[in-house]
Amino acid sequence: MLFRHATTTLEPTFTKSDMGKKKGKQSDIASGRATLAMANAREELRSSYKSREKPPGTDDLSEIYYQNKLKLALIGQSLFGQEVYSQLRKDGHKIVGVFTVPDKDGKADPLATAAEKDGTPVFKFPRWRVKGKPIPEVVDAYKSVGAELNVLPFCSQFIPMNVIDNPKHGSIIYHPSLLPRHRGASAINWTLIHGDKRAGFSIFWADDGLDTGPLLLQKECSVEPSDTVDTLYNRFLFPEGIKGMVEAVQLIADGKAPRVPQPQEGATYEGIQKKSNAKAVTLYGSSLFDAPVPSGQPLEIEGAPRPGLITNNGLVLFGSDGNALVVRNLQFDDGKMIPAAKYFSTGETNTLTLTEEEMKTAEQIKVIWKGILSNVPKIEDSTDFFKSGAASMDVVRLVEEIKEKCNGLQLQNEDVYMATTYEEFIQMVVRKLRGEDKEEEIIIDHVTKNVNNLTVKMPYQCFINGRFVDSENGKKYDTVNPTDGSVICKVSYASVADVDKAVAAAKDAFETGPWGSMNARDRGRLLYKLADLMEEHQEELATIESIDSGAVYTLALKTHVGMSVQTFRYFAGWCDKIQGTTIPINQARPNHNLTFTKKEPLGVCAIVIPWNYPLMMLAWKSAACLAAGNTLVLKPAQVTPLTALKFAELSIRAGIPKGVINIVPGSGGLVGQRMSEHPDIRKLGFTGSTPIGKQIMKSCAVSNLKKVSLELGGKSPLIIFNDCDLDKAVRMGMGAVYFNKGENCIAAGRLFVEESVHDEFVRRVVEEIKKMRIGDPLERSTDHGPQNHKAHLEKLLEYCEIGKKEGATLVYGGRQVPRPGFFMEPTVFTDVEDHMYIAKEESFGPVMVISKFKDGDVEGVLQRANDTEFGLASGVFTRDIGKAMFVSERLEAGTVFINTYNKTDVAAPFGGFKQSGFGKDLGCSCLLKKNNSSPSIDTQGTQHFVTSSHSENVLFTTTLCFLYLRQFCANPQTAS
Repeated sequence: MLFRHATTTLEPTFTKSDMGKKKGKQSDIASGRATLAMANAREELRSSYKSREKPPGTDDLSEIYYQNKLKLALIGQSLFGQEVYSQLRKDGHKIVGVFTVPDKDGKADPLATAAEKDGTPVFKFPRWRVKGKPIPEVVDAYKSVGAELNVLPFCSQFIPMNVIDNPKHGSIIYHPSLLPRHRGASAINWTLIHGDKRAGFSIFWADDGLDTGPLLLQKECSVEPSDTVDTLYNRFLFPEGIKGMVEAVQLIADGKAPRVPQPQEGATYEGIQKKSNAKAVTLYGSSLFDAPVPSGQPLEIEGAPRPGLITNNGLVLFGSDGNALVVRNLQFDDGKMIPAAKYFSTGETNTLTLTEEEMKTAEQIKVIWKGILSNVPKIEDSTDFFKSGAASMDVVRLVEEIKEKCNGLQLQNEDVYMATTYEEFIQMVVRKLRGEDKEEEIIIDHVTKNVNNLTVKMPYQCFINGRFVDSENGKKYDTVNPTDGSVICKVSYASVADVDKAVAAAKDAFETGPWGSMNARDRGRLLYKLADLMEEHQEELATIESIDSGAVYTLALKTHVGMSVQTFRYFAGWCDKIQGTTIPINQARPNHNLTFTKKEPLGVCAIVIPWNYPLMMLAWKSAACLAAGNTLVLKPAQVTPLTALKFAELSIRAGIPKGVINIVPGSGGLVGQRMSEHPDIRKLGFTGSTPIGKQIMKSCAVSNLKKVSLELGGKSPLIIFNDCDLDKAVRMGMGAVYFNKGENCIAAGRLFVEESVHDEFVRRVVEEIKKMRIGDPLERSTDHGPQNHKAHLEKLLEYCEIGKKEGATLVYGGRQVPRPGFFMEPTVFTDVEDHMYIAKEESFGPVMVISKFKDGDVEGVLQRANDTEFGLASGVFTRDIGKAMFVSERLEAGTVFINTYNKTDVAAPFGGFKQSGFGKDLGCSCLLKKNNSSPSIDTQGTQHFVTSSHSENVLFTTTLCFLYLRQFCANPQTAS
C-alpha cells in the first residue's frame, strides 16, 4: 500500500558546482534499439558476475574487483547517496573513498555511517575551496585514493574542477530534471511550478558549465495532478534515481556510455528557491478543492499566478492550471503552527481562568515539560517547546506522557505544533478538557418530510470526499413516491466529472488517508458504530425506503433495514480475522525457506445497486468491501437514491474518514458506464439485469481488467411434490412470488406443481390472494404495496398481456389496481407451457407462473426446471428428505431452498450460476475463499443452514473477493 507524506515542503537540489540531486523512470536518450541492447548487456554482465566464484582470500565484498568494475569516489551526502553507495558496492565496484560533509550535532551523515561500517575510507571536509581556490590538502587527500570515476549522487558543496576532471573517466552527476530544462537548483519545484507534463532526472558528464555537460542517461515519468515535490521524489526520483546511477556507472565500465550534447532548444535556468527575508512558511494538509471556491480575504503570495484566499476552509491557492488547492495548517520558522483559516486573526484569544482541578493538571504537565526540556532552568509561560531544543521524538514523548499521567488525556502530535509555548499549550489542553475544541458539525442540506409520524430528513446531493455537494453541472432530477406518484424531492444528477472526483477521493483516502493505515480492529469499531447508528435510525430509514421504493413499512423495518444492520455487524466482526497462511514448500532445502501469504485490500471498488432493496443491497455489497479495507464509490438506482444518501450522512456521524464512502446518484448509462471504464477502480460489484451485466463485464475487461462480481437475472424454479405439506407449500409459495411485491431477485419465477395437487394448490392460492390487503405501504396492516416505479408497472402489464396472447390461463389479477400510484394486483397464470415467453423470462413482479407435471416424473420436472440460462435460486417442497436431497443436488442454482423459501442469512454465501452471474455476497466467502452453494433446509418446521453436497465445477462458484492474496517467500535464517 502506498502512503503519501502529510507535509509538502521544498526539497533543495544542487548543480555541478552546487552539485547534488534526487530520483526517476526509464527513457534512455539513445534509440529504442540501443536502450534494449544496453539492458540486455547489463543483464548478461550481472549474470556473468553472479556466476563467478569468489577469489581466494577475499573475505570482504570491498576486496572483489573484476573486469568491467571500476574504482569509484563517491562525493556527496544524504540517504540517496547512501543507497547509491550500497548498490554500487553490491554490484562489485570498489568504492575507494567517500567524501562527505562533517558530522552535525554529533550525528554522521547516512552515507558516512554506511561507509564507515564497511571500512571504506571516509573524508569529511567542511569545504573544498577557500576564496574560490582549491584547498591543496583536501585535493591531495582526494587524489590519494586513486579513483577512476567520480560519482556525485547528491552534493551540497562546491567541488573544484581539478577534482572533477582528475579521474580517468571524469565525473558524473545526477540532476532531478529532464535537461536542458530546469538547469539550476530547485529543479523538482520548477517542474511542478511550470506545470510540466513529464518529470524525471538526468545523469550527465560534469563540465565547467552550470548543468550543461553531455547527457549520459535520462529517465522520465508522467506528472499526476495530485503530485507534490514529496510524491514525485518518493514514487520515482528516489528509487529510479538509484537504479539510474548504478546503470550509468556500469555503462561507463563497459565502455558503452554515450555523451550526447545537450540541445540549446528548450533550455531553461531557474534560480534556487530561497526563503524571502529569511522567512518561510510550510504548508500542511493540502488537498484539491473540488467545490466552488468560497469568498475569502486575499493573500499575496510571491510567484503565484494570482492571490491566495484565506477562507473558513483554510488557505486556498491557485495553480498555473487554474485548479484550486486548500491548505489546512501553516507552520512558521519558529515552529509555531496555526490553522490556515486564522492567518489574518490577531492571535488574541480569551484567556481561560483555570479551575483548581485544571491547575493541578497544568502542574503535572509542567513537570513533564521540565523532564523533556532538562536544559531549561525553569518552565515559564513564555517557554517555547521547540526553541528550547525539543525535536519530533520529544513531541511523541510529550503526548504519551500526558496520556499516561493525566487521566488518559488524548492529544495529537499536531496539537503540540499548534501551541508551542507553555501558556498556549495549557490553554489548548484546558479547552480540550472542557470540550471547546470540538469541530463544527458538518452542515447538510436536507429535504424534510413529516410522514409516518416522524420528521424525516433526507440529503439529496452527491456525497463526495466527506461532503454533500451539487453535481458539477448543477443538474437535478425528480425522485417519485410510487404510492401516489408525487415528487418527493429533486436529487443531484451526477456527471462523469463527479464520478472522477469521487474515484479520486476514494483513491486518495485509500493511499494516503487514515483508512489505509488504520488498525483492523479500529476499522471494525467504526463499522460497528455505523451499524449502531443505522439501528438507531431504523424507523427513519424504513420510512424513507417505503416512500422512495414502495416497500411495505413493516417489511422495510425487518428486512430492508434490519438485515442491513446485521450485515454491517457481521462484517465488522471479520475486520481483524482476515488472515494469511504459512505454506511448507518442497524447494526449501538447504536454506529452509518459508512461504507465507497475506490478504490485502484491492483499493477503490465501485458498487452499482438495484432499486428493489435499496439499502439492503448497499449493505450486502459495501460492508464486506469496507471490512476488507477498501474504499468505495457507489451508484444507487436512479429511482431510489434516498436511503443511500441517508446512509452517507450516518457514515459521517460514525467517524468514517472522508473519501472512504462516496455516493453518486444518476443514470446507469452515464455514471455506471464511467465506473466500469475508470482505470483507478479495481473491482466493480453489480446487481441488475443480465444484458447490462454483460456490458459492464466487457467494459471492465477492456478498461483495466478490473475484477467483477455480478448478481444478475433469475427465473428460479420452485417444485411442489404431491407429498408435501400443502398448507405450508401454499403459504411459502405465495411468499416466494409475492414477497416485496415480487421485486425480489430470488423470487420463484416458475412453479412446477405435481398434477394430483395442482388444482387444489391453485384454488388455495387464489383464496389467500383475495385476503391480501393492497394499500399504502406505511399502513401497518398493508400486505402488498405499489410497484417501484411507473415504467416497471407498465412492463408488468405488458408481460401479462403476452402471457394471455400465448394461451396461458389468467386465473387472477393481471391488472393495475384502480387507485392512485403504481399498484398491481397479485397475478396467477396456469397452463403455462415451456415454450411461452412467461415461462422463460423473469417478470420481477407479483406474477405467479404455474406449470403442472405428471405424478412421479422427477427426472422430467428436473429437466424442465433446469432448462433456463439462469441459476440464482430454486426450491423444492416434499416430505421425502431423500427426494429433497436428490432434487437439490441436481437443480442448477446457487441456492436451493427445501421446504422453505426466501431464507437468507448474513453468514451464508449468496450468488448464482450460469447467466445469473458469479461471485458471492454475504458470508466469509465474499472475503476469503471459493464456495459452493449452501441450501437452506427445513425438515421439521425448523430452519437449518447446511453445506450442500454439490460438486459443481469451480468455474460456477469462484468468489471474486474484496482482497488481494499475496505470496511471500523468505529465508528466516537471513533475516536480521
